[in-house]
Amino acid sequence: MATGNTVIVDYGMANLRSVQKAFEQVGHAATITSDPNTVAEASKLVLPGVGAFRDAIARLRETHLAEAIAAHIQQGRPFLGICLGMQMLFTRDHEDGLHEGLDLFAGDVVRFPAIPGLKVPHMGWNTLKFTSPKCPLFAGLPADPAVYFVHSYFPTPTDQKCIAATADYPEPFAAAIWRDNVFATQFHPEKSQRIGMQMLKNFAAM
Repeated sequence: MATGNTVIVDYGMANLRSVQKAFEQVGHAATITSDPNTVAEASKLVLPGVGAFRDAIARLRETHLAEAIAAHIQQGRPFLGICLGMQMLFTRDHEDGLHEGLDLFAGDVVRFPAIPGLKVPHMGWNTLKFTSPKCPLFAGLPADPAVYFVHSYFPTPTDQKCIAATADYPEPFAAAIWRDNVFATQFHPEKSQRIGMQMLKNFAAM
């Protein structure tokens, strides 16, 4: 059963309604807010995102949501970052210059290399390989499930132990991370059909 309230952070750079609807589909209400106090008081927090890292991290800082997110994580409450919401957890990003992230995980966010025949952004379905099969986000999932990606950049964690799943494009990259109460996916669970719904259901039940 789901416990406590789930809050989706609104900083103006994501299709928040699609994430909210995905939670509703697994029987769990989620509130969308841009209020730092509501974010700070949430039982569970979701940070989705699409678009440019530089603009997104600036919005989080301007609206004091960055501090509220960090406080939520430091208090040990469940947190889920999605796509850009995963990338912003890291130290710095290399998109159009260098940009400081939230630095909750050490590492850089880098672009896929220019390889002949490799399309960037990486867009569409790809297979996950679990490196932490005991990750609570993956409970009840089959081995090697397919999930939906749309991204040109990906994080390179300094501590490889936080990588919960990888995908190949063409080399393995960090597709999901997990440390204590923090979960984050480079793919979009809300667009990943039954597999993604199971992950959201698992998160809502934490």
